[in-house]
This record gives sequence, structure tokens and C-alpha cells, in this order.
Amino acid sequence: MDGFIKSFTATFGGQASPQIVTNVLPVPSSTQFRYIWTPAGTLSTFAFLTPIPFPFGFERTGYLVTDMDKAVAAARASGAEVIVAPFKDPIGMDAVVQWPGGVRTQLYWHSKPPSYAPLVTVPDNRVYLSSDGAAAFIADFLRFSHGKVIEDNRHADAGEIGRAGEFFRRVQVQSGFGNMLVMVTDGHLPYPFGREITGYETGNLDTALSRAKASGAVVLSQPVVASGRRSAMLKFPGGYIAEIHQRVSR
Repeated sequence: MDGFIKSFTATFGGQASPQIVTNVLPVPSSTQFRYIWTPAGTLSTFAFLTPIPFPFGFERTGYLVTDMDKAVAAARASGAEVIVAPFKDPIGMDAVVQWPGGVRTQLYWHSKPPSYAPLVTVPDNRVYLSSDGAAAFIADFLRFSHGKVIEDNRHADAGEIGRAGEFFRRVQVQSGFGNMLVMVTDGHLPYPFGREITGYETGNLDTALSRAKASGAVVLSQPVVASGRRSAMLKFPGGYIAEIHQRVSR
């Protein structure tokens, strides 16, 4: 955890909270927990001291809600399956829902509303889906989030997902929960594409990559330009894989 936090904050700036050790799940377990704030995004970071109970560890992201009962009801009404019923944690409540296509999302609520500094850039929740599951997922998530589709490009440059010279469907969704980028593919994805869950925006990609490498991260894919971005893939100490990008003129 220490190596990851050092590298992540060296790359994006920001800082981490003091470490606590507690049980954050509804069944016996123990984990080291630290919250990380950076101008490019936030993370709840867990280092389990015990085996991770099923089905935790496979969530794509976590969304803070203002009312857990209403959020769970809204998710169900929008087509999601509640795979972990609401449970108490040390500072509030949590639940896990699964959307069509197998996308898992944690919902969480704090008993004391948090106060975070505003982000400089909003990260992307990156979701990979098949053509069979994409339509249902997008429709259901839009219903739940009250979001909107910003762009639906059915002929996007697949160099962005490691397949130069090919094309794929790329859907951008925006809602009160932030940004989401849906990649609709045939599943023929070269490593590490599909392993990342978040894409982080930076003002200078080369500078960020230099900071990442100097602090222990590994560049898994070299920068490519596609869909108005220059992007690369990083693996931080501890194995966390993330996309990082800089906006460029189309």
C-alpha cells in the first residue's frame, strides 16, 4: 500500500489519509484502509490482511449516495441486481449491485456527509461490454443515474484499446456520478486493456508518465492518439492498472 500511494500521488499530486485497520465488510475480515485525494480523482484504498470474502474485489467503481434505501430501490427499478444487500460499515452503509453485462458497482452512504475539495479533472469509469450486453447496460444506467450520452461513436479508432487500424463502438456517458466511458468490443483485447477500471486526465501526459516511472510505476502501453486524446496505460506498485490521458485537438 505504501508503495502504491507514493507512486499514485507522485503521478497525480494530492495526499492520503492516515491509515486505519478495520472491518469494512458484513462478514469477518480485516483491512488496512486509506482514502486518497488527488486533483485527478479519488480512491478508497484497501489492503486486506485476511482473504477477501466473495463477491468483494470485483466492483468496477463506488458511488456515494445520499440515501441508501432510495439508491438501492432506484437501482433495482432500473434493472440492476442487488448482489450484496445493504450493510453497515464503520462510517455508514454499503451495498453492491450488478448491472446487465456483469458490471458491478458499490453504493455507499456516509452517516456524516463528507466534504472533499473539488477535482481539477473528472476521471472516467471505464467499462468494457459486448455488443450483446451494451444496449441494456447503457439504458439501465442512464435510467438510474439520470445521465445522458455525450457521444456514441460506432466507428472509433481502436488504437485506444490496443488494436491499431481497427474500429470499435465508444460511448461517453455523463451524469451526477461523473464520467463513464463504455467500450463495446468483441472481447479480443490485448493486455492490459480491459484490466483498468479508471481513466485519469492530466494536463501533460509526458510529465505525468515521467513522474509515474520515477516513483515505481510501469508503462504498459506507449502513448497513442485517438478520439481527441493522447493516452497510455500504467501499472502502479501493487498491481493497480489505470489509463492516463491528455486531451488533444481532434
